Amino acid sequence: MSATDWVLHVDLDQFIAAVEIARHPELRGRPVVVGGTGDVTARAVVATASYEAREFGVQSGMPLRTAAKRCPDAVFLPTDAPAYDEVSARVMAVLREFPVVVEVLGWDEAFLGAVTDDPGALATEVRAAVAERTGLSCSVGIGDNKLRAKLATGFGKPAGIFRLTRENWWEVMADRPTDALWGIGRKTAKKLAEAGVHTVLDLAGASPDDLAARFGPRLGPWYRLLGGGIGDAEVTATPWVARSRSRETTFQRNLTDPAAVAAEVATLARRVAEDVSEEGRPAARVAVKVRFAPFLTHTHSVTLPEPTTDAAELERAARTVLAMFELTKPVRLLGVRAEFPVVAD
Repeated sequence: MSATDWVLHVDLDQFIAAVEIARHPELRGRPVVVGGTGDVTARAVVATASYEAREFGVQSGMPLRTAAKRCPDAVFLPTDAPAYDEVSARVMAVLREFPVVVEVLGWDEAFLGAVTDDPGALATEVRAAVAERTGLSCSVGIGDNKLRAKLATGFGKPAGIFRLTRENWWEVMADRPTDALWGIGRKTAKKLAEAGVHTVLDLAGASPDDLAARFGPRLGPWYRLLGGGIGDAEVTATPWVARSRSRETTFQRNLTDPAAVAAEVATLARRVAEDVSEEGRPAARVAVKVRFAPFLTHTHSVTLPEPTTDAAELERAARTVLAMFELTKPVRLLGVRAEFPVVAD
């Protein structure tokens, strides 16, 4: 086989938990849950869980209290973002030593663009280098575009390699539910099912006009392309930059006074404004998240008249968004997010 363009997706296995276990080797093999301050009596959610904890049904986004009930013997640790930043940077530096283009997606994953006649051997070398230099395990998906490479990683986890291309797409994906696709979540899958589209094969054969009518002229046809495994194959070395800055607070006691809610949103907005200023990029949109008791979450947002770093403007926008909510139920969590302008390639 001649040298060909390939896309590899590198995904660090249970990244946050793995970093913590590397710092606390005595925890290896034990169920470890990371989230909030590590206090299971506090209102916080699971950031990640080790595979041992996942066997008990502990999942990311789950309240720590629920995780403690499902796995009472787990070790609960606080999140430490600076530590994860540092380890992630080391991993990406290792990847950049290979003759590939590296596109960072976040702390724990990246696409690699490679010209090689043996992508499997390259994937093996990448896994070995990451393990040797950082002590972390990763899985690698091999594909002929980003979509297939990303999905392939899921089949390779944990600590494995899987190849998904046009040649085996239907064999692997045809009968899987639509939310097995990268880009389709449970809500969209439910709407597709209501339209009689249940599997990836169904989606690939669905009417473009019907999908456009139901999901819009852009998303509808795009979903159909996903069903066929069609996606972008270009890997760019543009450095990863945050798309937004956000702050949120979970309250130990529910807030019932709208004035107190407004005051907390204003405080969060000022903290976000400080982050935006440090980022050195103006924000173009402001969003507010409200989680009502017991666990119902809503988000609203507004686009700013023009991008800004002005703290007063961001706070004013956050207050405007808060007014979109009906504060008739107790509030257990508030969040404010400032989104940066999307820069066209």
